[in-house]
Amino acid sequence: MTTRTPLTGPCVWQGKDIKNSKRWIRQLSPAHVAELETALAAVKGKPWEQIRREDFPLTALDDLLADIRDELENGCGIMKLKGFPVENHSEDDLRRLYWGLGTHLGTPVFQNRSGELMRAIRDEGAHVGRTYGQTKDASGSTFLSSYARTLTNGGLRFHTDRTDVVGLLCVRQAMKGGVSTLASTPAIHNAILAKRPDLLDALFTDYWRSRFGEEGTGKDGSSTTSATAYPLPIFGVQDGKFTSHYSLTFIEAAQMATDIPKLTAAQKEAIDVLMATAQELCFEMTLEPGDLQLINSHVTYHGRTPFEDDADSGHDRLLLRLWLSMPNNRPLPAGHEVLWRSIAAGKVRGGIAQLAI
Repeated sequence: MTTRTPLTGPCVWQGKDIKNSKRWIRQLSPAHVAELETALAAVKGKPWEQIRREDFPLTALDDLLADIRDELENGCGIMKLKGFPVENHSEDDLRRLYWGLGTHLGTPVFQNRSGELMRAIRDEGAHVGRTYGQTKDASGSTFLSSYARTLTNGGLRFHTDRTDVVGLLCVRQAMKGGVSTLASTPAIHNAILAKRPDLLDALFTDYWRSRFGEEGTGKDGSSTTSATAYPLPIFGVQDGKFTSHYSLTFIEAAQMATDIPKLTAAQKEAIDVLMATAQELCFEMTLEPGDLQLINSHVTYHGRTPFEDDADSGHDRLLLRLWLSMPNNRPLPAGHEVLWRSIAAGKVRGGIAQLAI
């Protein structure tokens, strides 16, 4: 019998309740936008990735950004910041604006093995598997890497990214679909504790994951071996702070390898209950152009509904993504170094390790 107890605090929420709350919504004021425009004008022509925090002064935004950092770490763990002037700028200038703001909010970290710090999230077409990783599963069907799935117009299952906070700036929205789905992982923990405490214990055991299509690995399935896999629990707690790191794609990729331990019956059932519970407790966050969604990965699962684009009418979905390591981030349990490298509170961590040249 488990000895675990319910988690508490504002990060424990149910979709039916929080969708009617304004706690997670902030609005850029005209003064904020004016300061962003002034900072942008000062870095016109400069490559966005070369912009440093000191190149992009945002003193009028200090209080708002401090509030957002606190809400993400100590509050409900999600945020929508409205009012970015996306309609007034080219994609290059939006990258400068977004990157400049990001340097004030946290520290951007790498999103893939080739050093990408900002990713355009859009449907890139049928080549994504060949470009970003694919293999064949036991049935002979194409199995896409997690990275490749993000760059299709398909739905995305509930998951977390390897970063403290995920930022998604909506530049354009699809003609249909592409809605964000969010669920509180502490609330999922509590729901499973109430109905299946034996399965909650299973989620604190090691699940093997493959780095397939992520870092230092091949794109043809050669990464699904013990040399590129790692064990990590789905749930963990350190110093009273909860964390969950989860992507079913990485677990499935590991299970295709012959030299990786197979999931136990309890672990398989725990995943099924985890996914069903996330769906029960989630809510949909619709993003309009100019909205910035921020998600604390430690306490939030996110997904996406499928979408349909219509470029002729200007409804071809485009989001710009930053992965941010936060200055007020939480401590992580021992063993999480395999994924995060640093597990101490307040340290820069996460992102994808870079290939040696």
